[in-house]
Amino acid sequence: MWNCEYIKNRWALFFKGLLNVLTGGGEVSADKEPEMFNQPESVEEYEPVPGQRGKDVEWAPCSLVVMNRMFEIAKVTPEDCVIDPGSGDGRMVICAAKLGAKALGIEYNPRMVELSRKNAVKEGVGDKAIFVQGDLFNTDLSKATVVALFLREDINLALRPKILDMKPGTRVVSNIFHMRDWKADEAVKVEDEDYYFKNHTVYFWIVPAKVGGTWKLPDGELTLEQAFQMIKGTLRSDSSTTPISGKMTGDQITFIADGREFTGHIRGDVMDVESRNGERVEGRRGDYGRQMTEDSQAACCRSGQFDRT
Repeated sequence: MWNCEYIKNRWALFFKGLLNVLTGGGEVSADKEPEMFNQPESVEEYEPVPGQRGKDVEWAPCSLVVMNRMFEIAKVTPEDCVIDPGSGDGRMVICAAKLGAKALGIEYNPRMVELSRKNAVKEGVGDKAIFVQGDLFNTDLSKATVVALFLREDINLALRPKILDMKPGTRVVSNIFHMRDWKADEAVKVEDEDYYFKNHTVYFWIVPAKVGGTWKLPDGELTLEQAFQMIKGTLRSDSSTTPISGKMTGDQITFIADGREFTGHIRGDVMDVESRNGERVEGRRGDYGRQMTEDSQAACCRSGQFDRT
C-alpha cells in the first residue's frame, strides 16, 4: 500500500511533469539518448513517472475522460486505423482499440513499449492495439484515418507538414495543444473532476485536399489561394471576374461566388461541384496550376490575406 509520503512525492512529480509539458521545459536533445533508457529495470517492476524525460517530450498520462471525448469528437469506429505518435504507456491506443479500431502506438522508450503491450493484453485488446519502438518524427502515418496527439505545441508544429500531406479527410485530434495558424475545425472544452487539473481543450482538424492553383471550368477559370482549410480567389469568365471564398473539409469543397453557394468534391485534378439550385459544374486543374506549399499557406495567414477569426 502507498504511504502518504509516496503519494505526496508522486503528485509533486506529476505537477512538475505537467509544467514541463505545458511550458516545453526540460527538453532533451534529439541527438542525446536520455539516461532513463539505460536503467536496468524490468518491465514487471517498471512504473513510469509523470514528467519523466523522453527523447522529444516529457511523459504525462492523459485523462480517461478526455481520451473518450477525443475519440467521440473524431468519430472513431471499428473501420478506423488510429495512430498515436508518442504513445507513452499505451493508454490512448488501448482506448481506441476498445472502440474496435485498429490502433498503433509509436514510442521511443522500449520499456514503455513493453509496458504498453502488457497493458493491452490485460485490457483484452492485445490483437488490436499494436506498439512499436521508434521515433515519432520518422513514423509513417499514411495508413492512419485518425491521428491522436498529446504532445506539445512545438512538436505538433514539427509534425504538421507530414500531417498536411496525409490523405484528405484524415482526422486529427489533440489534447491541450493546438497548431497555431492552422485553426482547428472544432475546439471543445472538456472537464475531468478527478484529474489533477479540471479543464482541458480538445482540438480537432480534418486534413484538407490541396486545391491552390487554377481550375478550368466550362465558362471560365477558377483561381484559388489556399491557407490550410480556408480558400479564396476569383471566378473569371469572358464578361466578368467574381471573388469567391470558401472552405475545404477533407476532399469536400464549399465556396460562394456571386451570391451562389457551391458544394462538391475534389478527386485528384477533378472538381465536381453543384449549386443549391442544381447547377452542376465540373472543373479540371490547369496545367500551370500549382498546389500551395505549407510555407506559402503560412505566409498568406501571416500577411493577413485570410481572416482567422
